[in-house]
Amino acid sequence: MEPFTDVETLLRYKAKAILRQRARALRNTVPAEAIAQRSSAIVARLEGLPEISQASTVALFYPMERRHEVDLRAIDATLRARGVRVAYPAIDPATRAMTFRFVSAIDDLEERGLGFREPLLTAEQARHLDAIVVPALQVDAKGHRIGYGAGFYDRALPPHTPPARTIVVAFDFQLIPEVPVTEGDVPVDVVVTDRRVLRIAG
Repeated sequence: MEPFTDVETLLRYKAKAILRQRARALRNTVPAEAIAQRSSAIVARLEGLPEISQASTVALFYPMERRHEVDLRAIDATLRARGVRVAYPAIDPATRAMTFRFVSAIDDLEERGLGFREPLLTAEQARHLDAIVVPALQVDAKGHRIGYGAGFYDRALPPHTPPARTIVVAFDFQLIPEVPVTEGDVPVDVVVTDRRVLRIAG
């Protein structure tokens, strides 16, 4: 990819900011019952993915319910029943670095001021992961996503990939034709919505 000019870069960041704001507003209008139904459909599709069904270590994320995120709590129990080790993202308040850390039960997660539950920083860090499930406000068919703008996942994913496979989960209405790509963006391998599975061509 050719480097962007300063003007192109600025326009792309502005476009992402606008898309992010609209995406948050749209998702907030969806009733909680619909969020639950769509989340169940996403979990069912995840369970059928080879990347998940054949994994021995998986990173999930705990939903920010007030932001109407995809709720993956149901698959946590399914994975553990199969003997899979499950990790969750933890953010160091001092460095703002995000790591994935194993927990023995979902109840071990705590809310630490960021709006979601996460492991303690004393929990075992996941050095090897087979699959990492990633949230998004919007995503396109090339695996580029729009998050909340802090860049936590874009910085945390590269040390794990490969071999880890990255999977974005989003509601189908969050799938858009194209996400403006900016420096440091890390595309994912698979997109899973409540209606479809998209595999990104390598």
